[in-house]
Amino acid sequence: MRPAPALLEWRIEPGLTGYREAVAAMERRVAAIRDGGAPELIWLVEHPPLYTAGTSARAEDLLQPDRFPVFKTGRGGEYTYHGPGQRVVYVLLDLKRRGPDLRRYVHDLEDWIIRSLARFSVTGERRDGRVGIWVERSEGAPGHREDKIAAIGVRVRRWVTYHGLAINVEPDLAHFDGIVPCGIAEHGVTSLVDLGLPVGLADIDAALRSTFEEVFGPARIVEG
Repeated sequence: MRPAPALLEWRIEPGLTGYREAVAAMERRVAAIRDGGAPELIWLVEHPPLYTAGTSARAEDLLQPDRFPVFKTGRGGEYTYHGPGQRVVYVLLDLKRRGPDLRRYVHDLEDWIIRSLARFSVTGERRDGRVGIWVERSEGAPGHREDKIAAIGVRVRRWVTYHGLAINVEPDLAHFDGIVPCGIAEHGVTSLVDLGLPVGLADIDAALRSTFEEVFGPARIVEG
């Protein structure tokens, strides 16, 4: 018999959320989920401009160290940018209950992004050896070009996940110039608006909500 659908809180945070405050809140919630006192959480936030350094970040990939605040973080990956116009989704799920398979979990995050982008007729794709989701930009450009539209960086503590993903909706793409995003210099970054789509955060939020259970299974969702 399959277990009953998990209780999951879906929270959209208004305004800009400080990065330190977000990490502290996630760590508290991870402990509460692990100890059985809180439901899982999907937390959608928007940050002020900042760079984060994952556990694999290389110092030489921080090209402009004084441009924005830089935060060392325990998530996997290298340098990434967060800022206004980018939807950051913190995903706090209990993998002990859902299945303790980290590789499958990352694959599911990728699938979730791909399905959400498809709601706007955008084809997001995986690439071997490159974390995140990519789109083809060959049309109208010389040669072959691919740009990154979404980043993934996760951490797991006693099989409870946190950190998550970031989808570029309408950030200032010039802000990525201060880093080598995810350590990949030979490709660029894009956003839904850069692709010519009149899309806002509310639109991607609705797409993420409508595709969540397609990927992660039934959930008893409550508004946070």
